[in-house]
Amino acid sequence: MKKTFVGVLVLLLGGNVYAQQKESQSIETRVKKMEQTLSLFSKVKLSGYLQTQYQWGQQDASLRVGGKNETADQSFNRFGIRRGRVKFTFDDKGVTGVFQLDVTEKGVNFKDAYLGVKLPSLGNSWLKAGIFDRPFGYEITYSSNRRESPERATIFPTLFPDERDLGAMLTLQAPKESAWSFLRLHTALLVGNGIKAETDSRKDVIVRLDGQKKLTKTVDAGLGFSHYNGGVYQGTTKVYTMEGNGFALSDAATNKGEYAKRRYWGVDTQWKVKTWLGNTELRAEYLWGQQPGTASSSKSPNAATLPTADTYIRPFDGGYAMLVQQVPGLPLSAVLKYDWYDPNTKVSADGVGQNGTTATDIAYHTWGVGVVWDATSNVRLQAYYDLPKQETTANVAGYTADRKDNSFTLRLQYKF
Repeated sequence: MKKTFVGVLVLLLGGNVYAQQKESQSIETRVKKMEQTLSLFSKVKLSGYLQTQYQWGQQDASLRVGGKNETADQSFNRFGIRRGRVKFTFDDKGVTGVFQLDVTEKGVNFKDAYLGVKLPSLGNSWLKAGIFDRPFGYEITYSSNRRESPERATIFPTLFPDERDLGAMLTLQAPKESAWSFLRLHTALLVGNGIKAETDSRKDVIVRLDGQKKLTKTVDAGLGFSHYNGGVYQGTTKVYTMEGNGFALSDAATNKGEYAKRRYWGVDTQWKVKTWLGNTELRAEYLWGQQPGTASSSKSPNAATLPTADTYIRPFDGGYAMLVQQVPGLPLSAVLKYDWYDPNTKVSADGVGQNGTTATDIAYHTWGVGVVWDATSNVRLQAYYDLPKQETTANVAGYTADRKDNSFTLRLQYKF
């Protein structure tokens, strides 16, 4: 009887030990899975920002939120979400994946979707493919959550709709310990159609060389040179180019299906000086070149279909100069900005509206003044007033006098 009791006790204890071992192994397995999951999530970074804004405009103003003016002869105002960005970044051993959405009352759109691969054998170099900012100039790649003016200079959304494009880019930069590490060379092969689907087999090329360097303890400087070499599909046989102060027509069957040259050059500079007055920043860019468009627009292609209108080729120039002055001892900055865009440098004033030119050939100059209050590292309040002026001409209805299109923007931003 005693032996039987001992045997049963051994079996029970053995079974209990086995059960404990099995449960321990199960817990260990679950812990490992949780660690793997946490390790995966640790590679993902979530960031973004929300810009809510109120805008007021004179009767002819074009506001960036809300709809058009419902009263043709009165000022109007709108409230809306200018940008609602949510960005997912995945980093894993030199490989980066980025996906960014823009969420506003108008809907949900994607802004970025690209893969970046670090090239350690080439110093601090990267290869990027997908949808990303075009590497032309400085202001395009300067984030909207940092920019001291509510919008980019007039010329950029005209030449580079959506700021982004689809393609691939190689960025070459020397190792950090190199004396040449302050220089970067970007070479991008792009669709040339913004973030819309590709519509032809031709690719555009952007080459940019830039550098940022600390000259002294109180002075930082930057300089960049950019070139765009591309083409725009000619949807008809009619191609207009400027000769003298008017458009000359070339109407040949071979024109249709060919590509009008799209050529831009740009130079930009940035200076930051620290004094007893606080931080003083000066930025400037100048762009010039040749832009294919239509009779009614000088905007670059940004549609899911090939152009079907006659082609108008115009020489252009434009740019901006911007001064940002920090108020000593306070998280406040005063902003002064001037930008201009001349879509056709061959004609001006009363010459516009003659010899085939239209309102599309009118030049615009805009002064802007504002204040930025960085209440915290995450919260910013921005007030800004725009005063656009356009060329006047007696030969285009609606442009015989300066249009009433001043606007005021009050923006509250939260960044996370």
